[in-house]
Amino acid sequence: MTKIIKGKIDCMTTSAMMKRKGSPLILCVVGFSGSGKTTVMEKLIIEFKSYGLCIGTIKHDTHGFEMDKPGKDSWRHKQAGAVKSIISSPYQVGMVMDVDHDHKLDHLLPLLSGMDIILAEGYKRGDKPKIEVFRREMRKEPICKDDDHLKLSLISLMQKKKRQERGHKRGGKEKNTS
Repeated sequence: MTKIIKGKIDCMTTSAMMKRKGSPLILCVVGFSGSGKTTVMEKLIIEFKSYGLCIGTIKHDTHGFEMDKPGKDSWRHKQAGAVKSIISSPYQVGMVMDVDHDHKLDHLLPLLSGMDIILAEGYKRGDKPKIEVFRREMRKEPICKDDDHLKLSLISLMQKKKRQERGHKRGGKEKNTS
């Protein structure tokens, strides 16, 4: 069983359990666009990595994306008709592959073999444990309020005024509401 130490998960115990069972912990971070999902993902990755865990991530994008840079060799391979294109260096490997449907999370998990934890940003309708990032100023209701797989809701209580002050400090323009 995972231990809680001063409000934190004892990841080393969790890691040993996962390796014994042979499967990684899978957790989806969900929420509406702009709610802060990526920031939460970054913080989780940093925290889990500090315990020596191997973290894999999957970002679900229902709108499509372009990973390659136009004009680069691997992009040109795809433009010429390659169905799969892999780019490899001493530091990274990347793959772009044409698909005919949106893949479920379970179908992508084998691509992340050997991980202790797999964090997925998205898959809000999936059947994996979820953390929802919710901001009241953006939406009336959380996406997963009635979802049995929801394990934790992170609700941003940041007020509009504080956001405007933060934006002003960064050089953003404030709207005059007078």
